[in-house]
Amino acid sequence: MNLETLDKQYVLQTYARNYTNFVKGVSSTLFDEQGREYIDFASGIGVNSVGHGHPILVEAIANQAKKIIHISNLQVIEPQVKLAEQICKLSNYDGAIFFANSGAEANEGAIKIARKYGETKFDKKRYKVITLEHSFHGRTITTVKATGQESFHTPHFSPYPDGFSYVNEIESIYGQVDDETVAVLIELVQGEGGIEPFEKEQVQALAKFLKEKNILLIVDEVQTGVFRTGKMLASNHYEIEPDIVTLAKGLGGGVPIGAVMTKHKDILTFGDHGSTFGGNYLSSSAGLAVLDVLSILHDSGVLAKTLSYFEHKVKVIAHNYNHLFEKEVGLGLMRGLRAKDSNIVSSVLENSMNEGLIILKAGRNTVRFLPSLTITTDEIDEGFRRFEKAIASI
Repeated sequence: MNLETLDKQYVLQTYARNYTNFVKGVSSTLFDEQGREYIDFASGIGVNSVGHGHPILVEAIANQAKKIIHISNLQVIEPQVKLAEQICKLSNYDGAIFFANSGAEANEGAIKIARKYGETKFDKKRYKVITLEHSFHGRTITTVKATGQESFHTPHFSPYPDGFSYVNEIESIYGQVDDETVAVLIELVQGEGGIEPFEKEQVQALAKFLKEKNILLIVDEVQTGVFRTGKMLASNHYEIEPDIVTLAKGLGGGVPIGAVMTKHKDILTFGDHGSTFGGNYLSSSAGLAVLDVLSILHDSGVLAKTLSYFEHKVKVIAHNYNHLFEKEVGLGLMRGLRAKDSNIVSSVLENSMNEGLIILKAGRNTVRFLPSLTITTDEIDEGFRRFEKAIASI
C-alpha cells in the first residue's frame, strides 16, 4: 500500500493532509521522495526556527542522545536549568519557568497559575479569564475554551470549563472586568487570527490598568516568541513585562517543548503541576542550541537584515497585486497578506504548493508566511519568485 492509503487506514484523520512525502531538508529548502525541492515559508508552522538540518542543533541533539535522553523531573536536569536561565536573561525577565511539551500545555500551566493566584491572593476567589475574539490558545479542552473563536466551541466536546469570556478588541476588555476576573490572556500578534499586531500604546495602557487592579496579564508568545518578531519576546517590542508568558514552537527547533514563565515564583508549590517529559535532557539541550544560534544571529544584526528584506518583499507583493490583497500585515518574520476573499487564499495555497513553495493560511482571509529565522536571501528571492508565479493567474 502507498503512504496515503496507510495514513488513512492507521492514522486518525484530524488533518486535511497534503500527501507530498518530504524526505530531507536543508536550511529552508525541503526535498520530496522524487528529489523535487520546495522553498519552506512555513517552517512547520513556526517551529523550525533554525531551519532544517542546522549543524549546531543536529550536533546538540546527537551528542545529548548519546548520553541521556530522559530522566524524570524528580531529579535536577542540568540543561533544563541552563535553558531557564538563558530564556530569562534573553527576555530581560525576572521570572521562573515550568517546562512542558507544547504551546497548549504551556497555556494550561498559565491558566493554572492564574487560577491559584485568584484563589490565594484575594479575600474572594477570582477565576475568570478574558481573551480576545480571533485568538488561538491550543487544542486541549481548556485552551479550546480559552480560544476566542466560536467555531472551536463545537458541542462535540462540551461541556467546557467555565470562567472564560471574549471581547472583540482590547478597548472592550475594560468593561468586561469584574470582581471575579483574575487574568487577561492575549497574543500581541494573533497567529491564527490574521497576523495583525496590536498598537503599542493600547497594550501598554492595558498592562498599566491590569497592574493597578492586581489582575494578571498573560501573553501567549507560543508563536511570537524566540526571536520570531526580531526580539526574544514580542513583549520586548511593547516594552511591557507580563505576569506570565508562554512559549513553545520555535524554542526547540523541531523538538517538542513548551514553557510557561512567570514573575510570580511562589504561586505553584510541590504537587501543583507536573509533566513527565517536560524539559527533559533532549528537548532542553535542543532549546539551548536554538537560543545559541538565534542570539548570535540577533546580536550580529543579521536577523534584523533578514526581517527587513522579507518585509520589503511582502510589501512589494501587496502593492503590485492589490487586486488580490488589501494590505500586508505582521511583525518580524511573522507576516501576512490580507486577501480580498477566502477563495483567493485557497487558490494561492494550492498554486504555491504546485510551484514548490510551502505557505500557510490564517484567519480573516490571510496568507501567512512563517519562514525560519535563518532563511537565506537566495531562498527568500526564490520563494517570492515562485509565489509570483502562483498568483499571476488568479
